[in-house]
Amino acid sequence: MDLLDRDGLTEREFLEHYRAGDYERPSVAADMVIFTVTNMEADSYRKLPEKELRILLIRRGGHPFLGKWALPGGFVRPGETTEQAAVRELREETGVAEVYLEQLYTFSDIGRDPRTWVMSCSYMALINSDQIQLKAGDDASDAAWFQVSYRLLRERKELNEEGYVKTFEYELKLSSKEEELTAVVERTLTAKMSSTSTAYSIVSNNGLAFDHAKIIACAIERLRGKVNYTDIALHLMPRLFTLTELQQVYEVILDKELLKAAFRRKVAELVEETDHYTENAGHRPSRLYRRNMEEYR
Repeated sequence: MDLLDRDGLTEREFLEHYRAGDYERPSVAADMVIFTVTNMEADSYRKLPEKELRILLIRRGGHPFLGKWALPGGFVRPGETTEQAAVRELREETGVAEVYLEQLYTFSDIGRDPRTWVMSCSYMALINSDQIQLKAGDDASDAAWFQVSYRLLRERKELNEEGYVKTFEYELKLSSKEEELTAVVERTLTAKMSSTSTAYSIVSNNGLAFDHAKIIACAIERLRGKVNYTDIALHLMPRLFTLTELQQVYEVILDKELLKAAFRRKVAELVEETDHYTENAGHRPSRLYRRNMEEYR
């Protein structure tokens, strides 16, 4: 027997009369924070190249924010999931799809897009720089990699009757050969006896479209946090690499130097050695390693 609702309708009858247009609905976009790590040019052929953490941005080719830099992304198409839309955008902008991808957060602040009510389901992708073939999408006039700097400016803590509020203020700096984009992003942690919550806000912004400074800040903090307890950094490496190169990647993500011995103990179970060595002129050959897949079997 079919169950009846308060109006005496079966589910089939209810669905026949349901009109989605009776309710205001948001548009949904999938925005991509795409990270890679590249080599800086070494001062000497005997010196190992340093690493840079970079993020992909596109220059908007239309309104709103015409000419401003933004994260690659677009609206979710009918019949797509948000993840499928993210994979499509990733392939369109970089030419690759089989990469590390994870959902970050859904940004739904009112007024975040001047066109209409738009929610952004954001994703983080990690790409080995050897794989990349950049091209701007249909709604972009240019695409470029920007070096990332994200540093704490100040923090403060306020106690109240229910707990405390801790505020962190960060400077986000994105640099290319042609220009530099800056923003100050505030992260507020509210802790109560029964709950905690985190909120992001943009204090100042110079050159980034929409609320993308917040999305980038969220992605950097997620990446830094997961580096400490997962093998996520290995998704930025080529198939074979030296332990020194891997340590450089950890250091550029965390923005701090690491002790060599402690680092090698930390990653010992994440990598396995091979019988291959580097062949760089001017350097002593170093053993090459690869990701240890035994951990996942």
